[in-house]
Amino acid sequence: MDSPQLRQITEVTDLSDPALDDYLRMTDVRLRSRVEVERGLFMAESFEVISRAMDAGMAPRSFLMSEKWLAKFAPLYEQFPEVPVFVGAEPLLEQLTGFHLHRGALAAMQRPQLPSVPEVLRGARTVAVIEDIVDHTNVGAMFRSAAALGVDAVLVTPQCADPLYRRSIRVSMGTVFQVPWTRLEAWPSAGVDLLHEAGFDVLAMALSEGAVALDALDLRPERKVAFVLGAEGHGLKPATLGAVDQHVVIPMAGGVDSLNVAAASAVVFWQRRAALSAA
Repeated sequence: MDSPQLRQITEVTDLSDPALDDYLRMTDVRLRSRVEVERGLFMAESFEVISRAMDAGMAPRSFLMSEKWLAKFAPLYEQFPEVPVFVGAEPLLEQLTGFHLHRGALAAMQRPQLPSVPEVLRGARTVAVIEDIVDHTNVGAMFRSAAALGVDAVLVTPQCADPLYRRSIRVSMGTVFQVPWTRLEAWPSAGVDLLHEAGFDVLAMALSEGAVALDALDLRPERKVAFVLGAEGHGLKPATLGAVDQHVVIPMAGGVDSLNVAAASAVVFWQRRAALSAA
């Protein structure tokens, strides 16, 4: 009789098989951003990222890989013997997904139900608010910095890119599964009100006249702060700038007026961490 592991493995021969629909047209960002949310799934890529997702309690729907990766990923898929492992020739898998699986494997994972804003803010003292950033790479990098530098929670606005999109997850190195986060239903007024109700001062990172320099900002531990970071170019919404408590700027040198938003977030988070460590 075949072993349970062998019975779990399904050879990919027909790309029209509905069982493979989760993996279709992976490079179509607009399609995937809609379809993955509608189907209640997200895609994890590479051993490390899939491991972190599973460690955080995420459940796989299926795995996809070429035969040469079966042994490496066995410790992961063998934990879920009822979940299919689709295996096929690399050219066939590339035809299915639209790209080469050079990180070994993909896993279609069940998308978790997001917690409420009060749940995410409970016990937090440092929060990041990501406003309308549509670049998945920047979103992933900001989550990685948040995890590395001690940010307690992240809120994303209604128009912000999906932190669970494959590229965001990959750039974050799976830290999106470590930092508590959720999506705000409305922004800015309703979101700022929720932060105020939870005791946070809301600080906008903005090149505004009269903005306080980050290195002169009161970041004592007893002050609960939410840093709002917005898209490059046009920056934060005027309504946001009018709703927050304070405008903050990172001092620049060399004639440079600002940093990439992902780099700026790391500077801001580090400054807060340094203030907490010094207290």
